[in-house]
Amino acid sequence: MELQINEIESLMKSFDESSLSKLSLKSGKIELSFEKNTIVEAQTVVQTAPAVQTQAPTQISPTPESTPAEVSNGNTIELTSPMVGTFYSSPAPGAKSFVKVGDKVSKGQTIGILEAMKIMNEWDSEMSCQIVKILVEDGQAVEYGTPIFLVEKI
Repeated sequence: MELQINEIESLMKSFDESSLSKLSLKSGKIELSFEKNTIVEAQTVVQTAPAVQTQAPTQISPTPESTPAEVSNGNTIELTSPMVGTFYSSPAPGAKSFVKVGDKVSKGQTIGILEAMKIMNEWDSEMSCQIVKILVEDGQAVEYGTPIFLVEKI
């Protein structure tokens, strides 16, 4: 019996909501291994299929590698993507953006959504700041470390 995508997504959501820190599962030719706050691997045991890597669905918080980089005047910061995915500036198509240029943002306030493997991950600001510039378009694919916002610390 092969796992379907919706079953894998359901497993990911259940794992994320559980108190487990690790989970391994094998079903047919598919082996899944989940570990919170690390990379999750889904690998199909077929010679032509590449391994797929993603991050467990969680509230996004910065890792030491994704901490904001200081730019120019020392008070201006680039907020970079903590994961590979698609950046969305609003909770739904046509909805009001989470933030716009000039907005003052509180620590913990949602500033965008990063979608990875059909999982919508809210991205919260790790500091109080003011949005100076939005560097990517809504719906744009981003890589890990892609600058998304230019902000000033408050």
